[in-house]
Amino acid sequence: MAKRVFHPLNAERWSDFVTLFGDRGACGGCWCTWWRLPRSIYNAGKGDGNRRFIQKLVGAGVVPGLLAYEGGKPVGWCSVAPRKDFPALERSRVLARVEYEDVLCFVLLLFV
Repeated sequence: MAKRVFHPLNAERWSDFVTLFGDRGACGGCWCTWWRLPRSIYNAGKGDGNRRFIQKLVGAGVVPGLLAYEGGKPVGWCSVAPRKDFPALERSRVLARVEYEDVLCFVLLLFV
């Protein structure tokens, strides 16, 4: 079994992110922005708009998550950020904030 390695998503690895998410942006144009955008903006940007949003973050030097590689190919993704960076999560009544200030949230998509 090949060893998995993980690297932060940055501008140099953008093409690997696109390869992993495919033409449709993984889950119907999400580009892993579901929790990062207010719902109306997310819905309006499905596809190219959401891709541009996450690409702009990466271009600004923000690391929105980690790419998993196996055998040199991208095989998985984990979005990682402070909860404050996920406004849709902040508004959730079901997924209430915990007491700790520096909680990190993540979304894991493994495409093996």
